[in-house]
Amino acid sequence: MSDTTHVASATAVHADVPDYAHYRIVPARHRARTVGTVLAIALIALVLNSVLGNPRWEWGVFAQWFFAEPVLTGLLRTLELTALGAVFGFALAVPLALARLSRSPLVSGCAWAYIWLFRSIPPIVLLLLLNNLGYLYETVWIGVPFTHITLFNEPTTDLIGPFFAAVLGLTLNHAAFAAEAIRGGILSVDHGQREAAAALGLPRGRQARRIVLPQAMRAVLPTAFNDVIGLAKGTSVVYILAMPDLFYTVQIIYHRNLEVIPLLLVATVWYLVILTVLSAIQVHVERHYARGATREQAARPPLAGLAARWRTRRTVAANGPEAEATAGWAQRRVGGRVGIHNVSKSFGTLKVLDNVSLTVPSGSVTVILGQSGSGKSTLLRTINHLERVDDGFIDIDGELVGYRREGRTLYELDESEVLRRRADVGMVFQSFNLFPHLSVLDNLIEAPLAAGVPRAEAQAEARALLARVGLEGKADAWPRQLSGGQQQRVAIARALALKPKVLLFDEPTSALDPELVNEVLDVIRQLARSGTTLIVVTHEIGFAREVADTVVFMDGGSIVESGPPAQVLGAPSHPRTREFLSKVL
Repeated sequence: MSDTTHVASATAVHADVPDYAHYRIVPARHRARTVGTVLAIALIALVLNSVLGNPRWEWGVFAQWFFAEPVLTGLLRTLELTALGAVFGFALAVPLALARLSRSPLVSGCAWAYIWLFRSIPPIVLLLLLNNLGYLYETVWIGVPFTHITLFNEPTTDLIGPFFAAVLGLTLNHAAFAAEAIRGGILSVDHGQREAAAALGLPRGRQARRIVLPQAMRAVLPTAFNDVIGLAKGTSVVYILAMPDLFYTVQIIYHRNLEVIPLLLVATVWYLVILTVLSAIQVHVERHYARGATREQAARPPLAGLAARWRTRRTVAANGPEAEATAGWAQRRVGGRVGIHNVSKSFGTLKVLDNVSLTVPSGSVTVILGQSGSGKSTLLRTINHLERVDDGFIDIDGELVGYRREGRTLYELDESEVLRRRADVGMVFQSFNLFPHLSVLDNLIEAPLAAGVPRAEAQAEARALLARVGLEGKADAWPRQLSGGQQQRVAIARALALKPKVLLFDEPTSALDPELVNEVLDVIRQLARSGTTLIVVTHEIGFAREVADTVVFMDGGSIVESGPPAQVLGAPSHPRTREFLSKVL
C-alpha cells in the first residue's frame, strides 16, 4: 500500500470523529434560586421605599443632627469607653484565662470565682456599685498590711468619679467574658503543639507567645470581636451615671426638641458605622491569623524569599567554598551516650514501664520494637522528660535531663533548666507536630532564635538543613502545602536545629502512606551515618535489620530481648520475640 493510501485512510478516520471543541455548554438552571433572588430584590425595594418614602422618618432632622457637635462629642466618649474597656479588659482576660488553666486548684478556683461573679452581675448594677463605692470604703489605702506603713491613702470619691467607674465597670465585665473565650481558644490548640515546643526547648513564655496563642487566635477572634461589639453597644448603660456618651446625648436632645425618632436614628446609624468598622477590622485580623490554615500560597512578598536566599549565599561565601556542604547543623557531630537505669512509670493503676534498664552507646542507632501498648513510646518520652518517671533515672553523658542528683535523692529541676537540658535531645513525633501558622523556614529557626542564634545565621543553617533532607525549595511553604513525607522530613530537620546529641523518633512512618515511607527512612539512614545517637520506635523490621546497631524488643513494659539485628531478628532467644516476629515478617 502506498503512502498516499495511508494518508487518505487516516484522513477518512479523522473525518468521522466529531469536533467536540465547538459544542456550546449550557449550565443547569436553578429555578428556586432565581425565585429566591427575585423575592429578595422585591423585599429590599419594599423596605427602602418604606424607610425613604415615609416623611415621618424626618430625614431633614436626621441630617441636621447627624454631624452636630454634641452628637460627635458623645460619639467620641463612646469610642473612648469602648477602646479603654476592650484594651484593659483583654489585658486582664489573658492572665485570668491562664489562671483558669493553672494546675494550682487555688489559683484556678479564684479565677473561676472572678468569672462567675462578674458574668452574673448586670453591667448597670456593677456601674452603680462602683460609682457608690465611697459609701462602703471612705478611703483607698495601699500599704503593708497589719503595720502603719502607708504608701497611698486618698478619699474614694476623689479617685472614683463617673468616668473612672464607667471604665472600671466595663473592664471588669468584659474581662470575665473575654477570659472564657481565650481559655477556649487555648484549649483548642492540639496538645502535640505544646509537646513539640517543649521538645525543642522553647521557654514557657515563648511557647505561649509564638506557638499557642497565635493558633488559639483563630478560635478566639470571632468570640472576642463579638464581645467588643457587645461592649461598644453596652457603653450605652453609662447613661445611669449621667455621662454624655452617644446614647445619653441623643436622649438629652430629643427630650428638649421632642424629635424622638430622627434622634434615635442618628444614634442607630452611628452605632452601625462603629460596628461596621469593627467587623471590617475583624475580617483583616482573622485573615492574618489564618495563615497556614489552608493550602493557599504563603502570603509573603515576592522579594522576601530572594532576599533570604541572597543572605544565605552571602553567609556561605563568607565562610569559604565548602561551607554550604558542612554548614552549621548539617555537619557531622558526636552523639551522646544514653543511660536508662531501672525506670518505672505508671498511669494510675496501669504500669507502663517496669524496671527498664538500657545503655545506648554514643553515635549508635537503637531500634525499639514491640506491639502497641508495650511501653515503647512512653520510654522514648521519658528520655527527654516529656513524661516524668516514678522510679529510676535517665542520663545523657552522665547528666540527668529533668533532675539533679544528691546522693540517692533526685530533685526535679525547674522548667527553665529542664528546657535547657532538653535542647540536647531532639524528637520527631508520629504526627509531625509542625507549627501550622509558621512557614517551613520559620519552623526550623524558632528554636535557634529562642536560644540566641542570630536570625541571619539561623536562616542560613536552616536552608542547609532543608537541602540535606531534599526540601530546599520548600522554605517559604506552609506545612499544610506539603505531603506527609515532606512534613516528616521538615520535622526531622527541625529536630536537628539545635544540634542535639540524641535524636528520638516516635513511629516516624506510621502516619504515612506506604509510598511515602521510604523517603523518610532514607533521611534517617543518612542521619545514621552522621554520628548523632538515634533511638527509633518503629514497626519497620527491614529498616531495623539494615540500619540498627541494636534492636530492643519490649513487651508488657519490660525489655524482653536486646542485641544486634542478626541475633534479635534472625535468631531470637525469647519465645515472645519469636511470636511477635512471626506475625510481622
